[in-house]
Amino acid sequence: MRHASGLGLAALLLAIAAHAQDDQYAFMPSGGRSLLLELIGGQDGAALAEIAARDQSAEEWQAWAATRNPELDETALATFAGYAELNLPVGEDVLAALAESGDSQLLPPDGKDLAVAQCQFCHSLFSGYLMHDRDEIGWKGTFKSPFHLEIPMTEVERDTFARYSALNMPLRFEDVPPELRF
Repeated sequence: MRHASGLGLAALLLAIAAHAQDDQYAFMPSGGRSLLLELIGGQDGAALAEIAARDQSAEEWQAWAATRNPELDETALATFAGYAELNLPVGEDVLAALAESGDSQLLPPDGKDLAVAQCQFCHSLFSGYLMHDRDEIGWKGTFKSPFHLEIPMTEVERDTFARYSALNMPLRFEDVPPELRF
């Protein structure tokens, strides 16, 4: 599945995604988009566009990332590879804008962005998300409950959220700032 380049939804999510990168959520593991910036060394428009045009498997993305930064642990490599496999390549309109601006916020939101944007409107991010231990199928299953059916996410975004969450949750209790517990 590939991410549709709907710029209307993307604009809304971009504002929310920027919030996800606040220091308030620095305790959460980085998502795929943030890891991509780390792998290329910043917001280089040409590099972002070149990478965002690629269509590779998770295994190919993971191998590429490992050569770029051998210090990344297996979870971070899998987080990036899962994001890239599901969300890249992006559409030509996004590629052109990326090449021109170098603004990574033009890329689809990653799992961390989506969790921060969607999980805390109805329940505690801590008890409703950060402390849950599920596999990818389990996380996808959360969208079948009546109160999650209307969350405004595409199928690719739900898959991105589920893959990130399965790899990175639960967090350790002591890693969550006290003000965000319960």
